[in-house]
Amino acid sequence: MSRPDQHEQLRRSVREVCAAFPDSYWRGLDAKREYPEEFVRAMSEKRYLAALIPEEYGGLGMNLTQASVILEEINRSGGNAQPAHAQVYTMGTLLRHGSEEQKKEYLPKIASGELRLQAFGVTEPEAGTDTTQLTTTARRSPDGDHYVINGRKIYISRVRHSDYMILLARTTPLDEVRRKSEGLSVFIFDLREAVGNGLTVKPRRVMINNETNELLFEDLRIPAGGLIGEEGKGFRYILDGMNAERILIAAECVGNGRWFVDRATERANERAVFGRPIGQNQGIQFPLARAHVSVEAADLMRFRAAELFEAGEPCGAEANMALYLAADASWEAANAAMQTFGGYSYDAEYDVERKFRETRLFQVAPISTNLILSYVGEHVLGLPRSF
Repeated sequence: MSRPDQHEQLRRSVREVCAAFPDSYWRGLDAKREYPEEFVRAMSEKRYLAALIPEEYGGLGMNLTQASVILEEINRSGGNAQPAHAQVYTMGTLLRHGSEEQKKEYLPKIASGELRLQAFGVTEPEAGTDTTQLTTTARRSPDGDHYVINGRKIYISRVRHSDYMILLARTTPLDEVRRKSEGLSVFIFDLREAVGNGLTVKPRRVMINNETNELLFEDLRIPAGGLIGEEGKGFRYILDGMNAERILIAAECVGNGRWFVDRATERANERAVFGRPIGQNQGIQFPLARAHVSVEAADLMRFRAAELFEAGEPCGAEANMALYLAADASWEAANAAMQTFGGYSYDAEYDVERKFRETRLFQVAPISTNLILSYVGEHVLGLPRSF
């Protein structure tokens, strides 16, 4: 298993980039609900957002563990990896299942930052987590040169800061397939051409500073050459990347958890009430110690899941458990930090309330922790399917 100290040089390098974007930078963006354009540009220049793209296509050719360390350090620095993290793993569908022609066309430009592939169009208002029930359709045009897209997507992030989108749509009606997971296909298409020509983007304001949108497709025509892999196999392609996503998001949670523990510990040592540092009180000390233990345990599961992924071994259980433990640990640490800062935790100047809102998301996205428990119950413990 990887040891954290093996990645210290990478951690230092990422911290150097993050140091140019202090708390005040993220606090200002949060207040205005603005995209961290300068931060994303800086990360792109270092090719950290191309960590998983092979060197032959201009990327860093890193493994999943190294990519997870990058995202962890962004969050531990006080930043928010969400506005940029999709570019680290969204291109995985293209890398693993795209044609060589597609990979040569897109990956070098994504690696250099010339093109941004930040948008991932899967979730729909009615289907939710049951992806097989999505109703957005892609019909081949009579001349065979295009697919015509119709339907709706919800909570699709970074659309207005992405040049291309990966889209999952149904190419064969649900009543014409043997299994509901069949008949779904994956496409890559140019958002710059699509918006206003069959694609309408409606911004949605959410609890955190994460640009997200509702999308309406009305006879949007996209080139047939944008089909990734084989028509009708898209659901498997999307599932193929979910373990990597869960491991990377778990690393972000670990980063958040460490930020909360670090900041709260510093506060507990400095803040004195009734003539003594508040960290001397077990009511402050014990929750912080428990949070630290939880974050460290989640970190180990993150490394274990990444190790299995890199070895090409089954890792669904470990990836899901890593995300569950890390999401819970970061939320535990967030609450401990809120209690440690007391009333000051509500003051935006201390950044706790901002990070508190950001880390709460991971209890429900990219997957609900309840669904992770269902997965473990059924696939690990052999209990009856609960849904």
